[in-house]
Amino acid sequence: MIILELFTDEKHYNTLNNYYRNKYGKKVFKIALNGNFTCPNIDGTVGKGGCTFCSAMGSGEFAGSKKDSLEVQFDKITTLMENKWNDGYYIAYFQANTNTHGPLDKLKYLFEKAISLSDNIVMLSIATRPDSLPIEVLDYLAKLNKKVKVQVELGLQTIHEETSILINRCHDLITFDHAVKALRKRDIEVVVHIINGLPGESSEMMLDTVKHLNTLDIQGIKIHMLHIIKKTKMGSDYQKNPWPLLSLNEYRDIVTDQLRHLRKDIIVHRITGDAKKEDLIAPLWTLKKFVVSNEIDKYMRANLYYQGDLYESQSN
Repeated sequence: MIILELFTDEKHYNTLNNYYRNKYGKKVFKIALNGNFTCPNIDGTVGKGGCTFCSAMGSGEFAGSKKDSLEVQFDKITTLMENKWNDGYYIAYFQANTNTHGPLDKLKYLFEKAISLSDNIVMLSIATRPDSLPIEVLDYLAKLNKKVKVQVELGLQTIHEETSILINRCHDLITFDHAVKALRKRDIEVVVHIINGLPGESSEMMLDTVKHLNTLDIQGIKIHMLHIIKKTKMGSDYQKNPWPLLSLNEYRDIVTDQLRHLRKDIIVHRITGDAKKEDLIAPLWTLKKFVVSNEIDKYMRANLYYQGDLYESQSN
């Protein structure tokens, strides 16, 4: 389905904010919750040490504190949100680490508790790995999806096996593709995370990752720049022997090319990412998140580039 009408607010691509405003008629907030999960790539289930770019604390540094109950986390975050916007809907978002890596009883308790926290919750969003979706979890999420909209965020990062091995992902592309198909078979929305600037990857390799995603039934994408973070294996390696990282202009050009090749029905959740200033080693230009997104927006407007314009021309 082509969704040209969502290209509003001078954006030349389908932004998440515009998509939710069109769908729900008001602002939608993600409330990032911490269910105290670990990761199969940290605890030894599939590997140890985690992805080389991931901090010892794991992903989800911006989620609530695992020391707090879900109720306390939810109240703290919604209070902050409502200071900016006093009317909106919520997405209960399990962000930290791998949020399907645990006993099914734990998942049922946390997910059902989360969606009961407010009548304004319109979706449950779950960040996980493609190798952490056993059949019993998939079937449970399918049942839950009939009660409230369920969205699953899958970390892919890259389609290239040599890069995946280098960064210690501990799953292959086939596992990812199967996870997408299994989720979509159950009518569960899929959002995919990718990272630009991984060691050894050319702009053509990064573009190939997006081209592969076009062949799958996904609904959203998050595009991030690689952050070199303290207390990570990649951070330690970089400090010992730095390698060239993407400049802001190089990142702008690559993301623009990816967006132009991206199917128009895919919603763009992010075109840059966050890192805490005190944790970031490089590249420092990523700290200016709004500058990064503005540079991409300006570049696309100036050149009359749109999401999917190259995908359409190659498809015809």
